[in-house]
Amino acid sequence: MLQLTHVGKTYRVGAFGGGALHAVRDVTFGVEPGEVVSLIGESGSGKSTIGRMILRLSSVSAGSIMFEGSDISLLKGGAVRDYYRRVQGVFQDPFSSCNPIFKVDRVFDTLRHNFFAGMAESEWDGRVAASLDSVNLVAGDVLNKFPHQLSGGQLQRLLIARALLLDIRFLVADEIISMLDASTRIDVLNLLALLKDRGLGVLFVTHDLSLGNYISDRTIVLRRGRIVEMGDTSLVFGDPKHPYTRMLLASVPTLHQRWEVGAARTSGDALDAVVDRPLAEVAPGHLVADLME
Repeated sequence: MLQLTHVGKTYRVGAFGGGALHAVRDVTFGVEPGEVVSLIGESGSGKSTIGRMILRLSSVSAGSIMFEGSDISLLKGGAVRDYYRRVQGVFQDPFSSCNPIFKVDRVFDTLRHNFFAGMAESEWDGRVAASLDSVNLVAGDVLNKFPHQLSGGQLQRLLIARALLLDIRFLVADEIISMLDASTRIDVLNLLALLKDRGLGVLFVTHDLSLGNYISDRTIVLRRGRIVEMGDTSLVFGDPKHPYTRMLLASVPTLHQRWEVGAARTSGDALDAVVDRPLAEVAPGHLVADLME
């Protein structure tokens, strides 16, 4: 479905753009229909940049991104609109996706204007109601209200419903539950699992390992824009090979263990020594930055 091949993103920085910031470096992976792939890493690792390139919100500096056999960077005119019928994104802060001076109905009105201009009003209303019902929302409870009158969980689910109106096949979910409370997080994660069962491909961008472990089929670990470990989630979490992955897992708090001062951590220098190594296959379905050389 979606395939990234040797993708890179470089920003020009410094006085007169004389410097270069390599936000993403040589990233290759794919996502199949009905598969959830977690993209995990700390802030600044390049996760959101990859999501933005998939959504054509940021250009690709190197490599290619193919969706169903087409290079998305070459799409023009009506092909771009068709792409957005099939590929959508939902982002971290649902409130920033809505203009606070307009009621949330405008989220759907804009969509209708751009993609369903010829649809009868009665048919459109039924389509909206069905989409909201699929994310456990009642039209009468959320429509005709301002964003601040809805909870974060309601608004996030409403934005997912908006994406589903387009019969999408691929969703970029970029930190979509990081601002939600614990009880609402499970509702949104279970919704993504339901969409996965319907054949939707999902790139789940997160810095929270426990959430990635809960929902994903495969896991990709990023550090400084480069993949350091990738494979089936059970392998990456159950038998991590890269020091950075082990450090991340060791940093996850556990319910029955108190924090101790001086807990062992892999030094930044040690991680830097291996993060630029090429990926090598260490087990079936499990790739890790080569530590042997």
